[in-house]
Amino acid sequence: METAIIKRLMRKYTSSANNGLMLIWDRKTTIHIKLSPEFNVSKGRVCGLCGNYDGNANNDFTTRSQAIAVETLDFVNSWKLSNCPDATLIQDPCVHNPYREAWAQRQCSIITSSVFSTCHSQVDPSPFYDACVRDACACDSGGDYECFCTAVTAYAQACNEAGACVAWRTPKICPMFCDYYNPPGECEWHYKPCGAPCMQTCRNPSGNCSSQIPALEGENS
Repeated sequence: METAIIKRLMRKYTSSANNGLMLIWDRKTTIHIKLSPEFNVSKGRVCGLCGNYDGNANNDFTTRSQAIAVETLDFVNSWKLSNCPDATLIQDPCVHNPYREAWAQRQCSIITSSVFSTCHSQVDPSPFYDACVRDACACDSGGDYECFCTAVTAYAQACNEAGACVAWRTPKICPMFCDYYNPPGECEWHYKPCGAPCMQTCRNPSGNCSSQIPALEGENS
């Protein structure tokens, strides 16, 4: 039982609903929402802030009234609840916190560096780098390194799903100490950047998972 609990703590948390909806949470700052292939636009079953799941990014900004918005705020505010205030533009965090910009750019440059060279042709690093710099600039009241690590992890996961597995973590860059959980005198747990997507746990004793789950970063025994 204890071993199974440790496995869950060291891996992403995955939960599936009977209707084909799947949530993958890293127990920190990232959550992925996945749908089974049976959801498609022809059935009109998907809409909202995450798009309509038709494989066409050009119509993802479809508003509640089924119009295609040009501005992000118009799209976002069309889906808000009536009792919520309108979303507003946020100032560039690097302009607001200029003392963070150089550090953010230096740290986030790992995304465009040779570390991820095998992925650059598969997944464009530019938007991920820009998002990393913004997030790293914005996190100025604690947890700043966590914001940076989360942003790089997002690119690594996109690379993983595109078929390019990158081992980018080091003891100095967003380390993951799986070896801490090894029993005395044994070496059972090992970190893998693209490990098995499914494992036996207390909640999943059969070890059977949805085929929609990609290879996940974390511990493997």
